[in-house]
Amino acid sequence: MTSHQHVVTEMENKIRIDKLLSGINQDVSRSQVQTWISGELVFVNKENVKANYKCHTGDVVEWTIPDPEPLNIEPENIPLSIVYEDGDQLVVNKPKGMVVHPSAGHQNGTLVNALLYHCDDLSGINGVERPGIVHRIDKDTSGLLVVAKNDMAHTSLAEQLAEKDIERKYEAVVHGEINHDNGLIDAPIGRDPNNRQKMAVVDNGKPAVTHFRVINRYENFTHVECQLETGRTHQIRVHMKYIGFPLVGDPKYGQRKTLETNGQVLHAKSLGFTHPRTGEWKQFIAEAPDYFQKLLKQFEKMY
Repeated sequence: MTSHQHVVTEMENKIRIDKLLSGINQDVSRSQVQTWISGELVFVNKENVKANYKCHTGDVVEWTIPDPEPLNIEPENIPLSIVYEDGDQLVVNKPKGMVVHPSAGHQNGTLVNALLYHCDDLSGINGVERPGIVHRIDKDTSGLLVVAKNDMAHTSLAEQLAEKDIERKYEAVVHGEINHDNGLIDAPIGRDPNNRQKMAVVDNGKPAVTHFRVINRYENFTHVECQLETGRTHQIRVHMKYIGFPLVGDPKYGQRKTLETNGQVLHAKSLGFTHPRTGEWKQFIAEAPDYFQKLLKQFEKMY
């Protein structure tokens, strides 16, 4: 562990402590600083504070940066569909059925296991179980993810995500025929009070905004594109259910009578972000997987 000290200047008066420390430690995200604070590694005037504490001129801030934890996740030689790679990040087209990072019941076969085999260097900001993972998509959602190879890239990408500067577009098939071409869903999402394993639109939830447009209509089904403005857990699945058009095949939020698709018909097809080192805008597209395209062709023949 390494210890540091900083005296708050007049220019830094009233700045939140987590913002102050992420600014001083430029290769560390605010979320990582918040982890230090909750772990009682940050003190102001010898006292523990909360992440929303607003600094005062003359405050003595002391913090300890913990040593990196040893990584015990086994690398696995799992094929990866890499859309783009350089020294700072890579963009992966994750297949349907693959879990992004290890968790209870999913210690092997994850995207992280595959990444550790492919890469010698991944950002450690999100801890030992999520090296390089900036954002994730559900197990049965396919499509594009950006992975950080170093803390500088991770910090930049996480900030772009927080500032809504990363463009993320998905395509999905939903039950029902949406009769308007475009829509905006602005409804807060939090834990379902009746089922803690699910998310729901709730009054005290976190802000969540999804834009959607109709690509094509079929009898009893609609093919849509959804663009995320925020990135809440299961956001598209929850929002589309909320407006009465649940995703086809969704075992958690969908209809009981649905099509056999081994999970929700949802694909992260487009990803755009500013390159952390060069400042260049990068845009990537991944076509929907075969099962998705076959389903659309079946609809076209039927309807």
